[in-house]
Amino acid sequence: MTTAPSPMLPVQSAVYARLKADGALMALIQGVYDYVPEDVAYPFVVIGEALETPDNRHGGFGRETVITLHVWSRYQGYAQVLRIGARVTALLDHQPLTLPGLDWIATRFEFSQTLTDPEPPGDIRHLVLRYRIVTEQH
Repeated sequence: MTTAPSPMLPVQSAVYARLKADGALMALIQGVYDYVPEDVAYPFVVIGEALETPDNRHGGFGRETVITLHVWSRYQGYAQVLRIGARVTALLDHQPLTLPGLDWIATRFEFSQTLTDPEPPGDIRHLVLRYRIVTEQH
């Protein structure tokens, strides 16, 4: 058995597909991006940073991929980003993902944090969401 390929791209692709395919989420946002065009309208979700660590077992290779999602809004207050974040978590937390070449083991919500962009005029709200996705090589 050889070392498993990185699950980062399959995880990102599966999360993107899951979010884009959900009509309820898409009714709340303008889009899902991993690169945000300059002229994009608020609110939107960005697939952000990822961290991968080994999670091997005897005779097999596994990985834990921690993926960070960002919700951005210009709504006054945090209610909009929190509603969007709740829908994202419903779509991902403990929900199986289809990952070509890998076995999905678990997806777990890790945390969320609200932030306000400090740059004037300070009207951008930001919700950071993080999920841990455990996979194994076939």
